[in-house]
This record gives sequence, C-alpha cells and structure tokens, in this order.
Amino acid sequence: MHQEPPVHSPAVRRFRDPTYRELAADLAAVRTGIDRIDREVVRLLAERARLVQDATRFKADAFQVSAPARQAAVFAGVRALASEQPDVFDGFPDIVEATYRTLVAAFIAREQQFFEQTEALGQPAPARDEVRS
Repeated sequence: MHQEPPVHSPAVRRFRDPTYRELAADLAAVRTGIDRIDREVVRLLAERARLVQDATRFKADAFQVSAPARQAAVFAGVRALASEQPDVFDGFPDIVEATYRTLVAAFIAREQQFFEQTEALGQPAPARDEVRS
C-alpha cells in the first residue's frame, strides 16, 4: 500500500554524486522552504499580472496582444537566465521555458479578454441605457 512519506523522518535515500549538497534535515524543512518560495512566486506573479493588464492599453489589435516576437524573446530570455543558475540539475532551462510557455499562454488569453474591455482613445464611449428608479 502506497502512502505519503513521513515529513519528520530522516532521509531514506542519498545521491551517489559526492558533490551533492543537502539542503534540509527532513522533508518538513524542504516543504517549508518550498512553501516560502511559492508565496514569493505568487506575489511576483500578481505583480506581473497587473503589468500584463496595463500593457493592454498600448495594443491596437489582437495580434499585438499575442505579440509572437515578444513571446519568443521572453522564452529565450528566461532560458538564458535559467542557464546562468549554478548547481541546478540538467534540464532546468527546459523546465523554466516550459513553465513560461504555459504562464505566457494563460496571461495572453486573459489579456485578450482585457482587450475586449477597452476602446481606442479618441472614440466616444458607447451609449448606455440608464435605469432610473
């Protein structure tokens, strides 16, 4: 029967690589560190989300919202940043790029919705029926 690992027990495996550096005494400490990082990542994603929404104001059409050249630059940029990280396992840049591809696709989908909620500057606002009580 499979069960989740105990979080306060000592390690039951070790890496064969003698240069591997342990980061935590137990799984609880690992998870605490991951949770701390997740809080910071979500805070930063919220900041990114606000900027994505504001970027909508500068785009004239749906093609500009999707901005394929900008997407390619972002993916290349984060891959390069991931490659600069010391002591991270092989394949880390692939994980970062895949993560950003998913992230950017979701943000673009939402920005397309934001775009529908905007109007070009200099155009009058559409008339609204007002209900008076």
